[in-house]
Amino acid sequence: MVKAHEIRSNTKEDLLKTLAELRKELSELHVAKVTDGAASKVAKIKGVRKSIARVLTVYNQQQKEGLRKLYSNAKYVPKDLRTKTTRAMRRKLTKSESKQKTHKTKRKLAAFPKQTYAIKA
Repeated sequence: MVKAHEIRSNTKEDLLKTLAELRKELSELHVAKVTDGAASKVAKIKGVRKSIARVLTVYNQQQKEGLRKLYSNAKYVPKDLRTKTTRAMRRKLTKSESKQKTHKTKRKLAAFPKQTYAIKA
């Protein structure tokens, strides 16, 4: 049984090698199941399938992490690497866009500046 935290430090080649070994083992276990193999081998199928899933998960996470580093300073980022928020939040104005004032508002502010009053104590 493969543990995810143990294989996180492995390289891409090591992960693919482990994956190939696990898949070969799984095919052998399926053959043993068909040919009335031992019950222990049949019971081992589930664990091997889970191990394959763990290896693939770690491999895909490493691939995605590498792509994130590659696109970290890029102007355009693939959609699957962009932050997944709600649709409304993605369409919301940015801070700089929301702070901008229209031409009409600028003229109004210039024509009628905010009045300040001094209160006598």
